[in-house]
Amino acid sequence: MPPAEVTLADSPAKLARALEDLDDLRTVGVDVERADWDRYFRAAALIQVGGSGRVALVDPMALTAPGLEPLGAFLSSRTNVLHAMENDLGPLASLGVDPPDLEDTSIAAALLGLPLGLEVLLRELLGVELGGDKAAMQRANWEARPLTEEMLTYAAGDVADLPALWDVLEQRLVDAGRLDWYRQEREAVRTQPPVEERRAWTRTKGMGRLDPIARARLRSLWEAREDLAKATDTAPSRIASDKLLVDLAVHPPASTGELTRRGLRRAAAREWGAALLRALSGEGAASAEPSPRVAAGVRVPDEQDRTKVDQLRALRTERAQELGLDPGVLCPSRVLLGAVLRDPKSCEQLEEALGLRPWQWEQVGPVFCEALGLPAPGKAPAHG
Repeated sequence: MPPAEVTLADSPAKLARALEDLDDLRTVGVDVERADWDRYFRAAALIQVGGSGRVALVDPMALTAPGLEPLGAFLSSRTNVLHAMENDLGPLASLGVDPPDLEDTSIAAALLGLPLGLEVLLRELLGVELGGDKAAMQRANWEARPLTEEMLTYAAGDVADLPALWDVLEQRLVDAGRLDWYRQEREAVRTQPPVEERRAWTRTKGMGRLDPIARARLRSLWEAREDLAKATDTAPSRIASDKLLVDLAVHPPASTGELTRRGLRRAAAREWGAALLRALSGEGAASAEPSPRVAAGVRVPDEQDRTKVDQLRALRTERAQELGLDPGVLCPSRVLLGAVLRDPKSCEQLEEALGLRPWQWEQVGPVFCEALGLPAPGKAPAHG
């Protein structure tokens, strides 16, 4: 059911009245509809705040940053419940809205082994059905004005029941003895750098199968694409997909015309093709390869490395099943290879290489150390 009361706050006066209507709520749901699918930097097109059947839809495009100060003050004095807050904190902070007291229903659900989708959680835990065509709303242009009634109803539904959902999830975390796990995860997400600062060429899918020279080309291409994306506020994928970068690194093209034949959009080739070709021209990337075992600071894994990773992955999956968690929640797959390639000589070194939260290390650390033959913490390695 849609919330009973929805207020569109697109002027200072309307914002003041909308926040006054929510003043009795000590816990509020918060969400952001973004308009940045084609941009490098994340941007908010609509901010939803509410609970108990009352929702304010705040229009940041109509209210410039100073005009949002009342919203920032309002949220700073309350508990704010978001769903997958890592998607929303950056756009909010860019508008000067940075509430300190946060909870996240997606993180809680993950640590309880529940579905992560908000729609499913609301239906299964609260019996609430969200209306509207979700797929269509996710494709909608949230920068367009005026917003349609369908868009307003959909946006309001994302926050109207978030406080009630958090109440249920929090109690389940307490009952499962996982509230501390949740707090560790929440703080890790809350304090991590913006997504733009977490990007890294070493996360490019397909990088692991490249030889050293192709890896050096990939790094040069990735960094060139990153510079172009920042300078033009364009989503990197709009310049060139990761898959295309890997293909170009393996088989470098000779011309911008070849770039289009290989899959680069014509408009992208006209605007950025020359820069991508320069990145492949040998101006320091491939020619600077230090050794056949190292590419741009990353050791190339051998068969023994991959065997160790497979062993750790299997142990992680087994433990995750025992806990009723998704294996990636217990220990992300992407950290396993990097940890193995650092050749840890002790459990302490392995723990540092993995970079897991304390609760995660408690669950997988001992079996990982045993599998790799590492001495237990505080125990000297055996000498044969």
